[in-house]
Amino acid sequence: MATIVQTDDVLGGEPRIDGTRVGVLDVYELVIDGGNPPADVADQLDRSLGEIYTALAYYHEHPEEMRQLRRERDEVRAELAESALQPPEPAQ
Repeated sequence: MATIVQTDDVLGGEPRIDGTRVGVLDVYELVIDGGNPPADVADQLDRSLGEIYTALAYYHEHPEEMRQLRRERDEVRAELAESALQPPEPAQ
């Protein structure tokens, strides 16, 4: 049976499928946000369908933890977008 683990030195401590670097939030984003069937995600990630459903169950059983992870990821994305190199403005 698949288990979800968290270790500080893998994925920054985010919950993930044991023995992999496949994060719970990543699975959720592929299935729910991305509209991909769980079986397709399992094939894509080379995981069992049970592991995908275990990750989805963990997501739904830990809503506050998942909201916090989403907030943190959104903040990182915003910081990266702000600091990304922009092309020069065209001369007018």
